[in-house]
Amino acid sequence: MPIENSKIIDLIGRSKNKENEVILTISDHLDWSEPDVHLHFLQDKINMYLAYIESGEILEKYPDAENCILVIKVAAKYPLTEEAKEFYNCVKPIIKEAGFSLKFSLIK
Repeated sequence: MPIENSKIIDLIGRSKNKENEVILTISDHLDWSEPDVHLHFLQDKINMYLAYIESGEILEKYPDAENCILVIKVAAKYPLTEEAKEFYNCVKPIIKEAGFSLKFSLIK
């Protein structure tokens, strides 16, 4: 249950499409039946990923990330609700300002 564990990076690797892009993936299997709980887990996980990047720990554990574009990608099992879309719309510019990007992907 990766999204609930804010102490681990779920997946990290190079992009298939862009050779200078490294993607840190959050695996989100939760439905939106409890939106406040879901958003709390998501926010904690994103904050942990940002700390991992900004502290330089990413380069210690994944040296291939040096000089790469860093992307936090949420790979979700369920589509976003309106409330979740608002959350993403608020968070994306903050992450962009920090020098990274946030993407959402619906996994079917």
